[in-house]
Amino acid sequence: MRAHQLAVDYPTVTLDSSALVAARLLAEHRLPGLIVVDDDRRPVAILPGSQLLRFMIPRYVQDDPALARVYDEAHADKLCGKLADKTVADLLPTETKAPPIVDNHATAIEIATLMANTRSPVVAVSGHPQRTDAPMIGVVTVAQLLTRLLPPP
Repeated sequence: MRAHQLAVDYPTVTLDSSALVAARLLAEHRLPGLIVVDDDRRPVAILPGSQLLRFMIPRYVQDDPALARVYDEAHADKLCGKLADKTVADLLPTETKAPPIVDNHATAIEIATLMANTRSPVVAVSGHPQRTDAPMIGVVTVAQLLTRLLPPP
């Protein structure tokens, strides 16, 4: 099975997308992260849900997790307020690694190896054979890949 056969449509955002829109996409589609693409639909970064949470949680709580226990629900409900007027670019770390991308003829084991090595639950699939800098045609998720690799029950 090749990458182009496994690839599915997947929500994407751009660097200029609203951080709140990104958070809603993650929540509504129950995604582990989003692929950030440029204007030509080429992947430029992965925005993990954990990175979005890291942006929302105050630094002093991250530094001392015991403080999270005394954070009341009224304040917790306001955490998403930090996303207002922010873009996806604001959420990404300053040193962003290249996203995991495979060409559309990559095999299932090549995809699994890339996922394992990059610790990414999603891999973008390039629309061109032997090139990973072409526009993305879809994504392979860990769940899809495991469905393909696991033996029947």
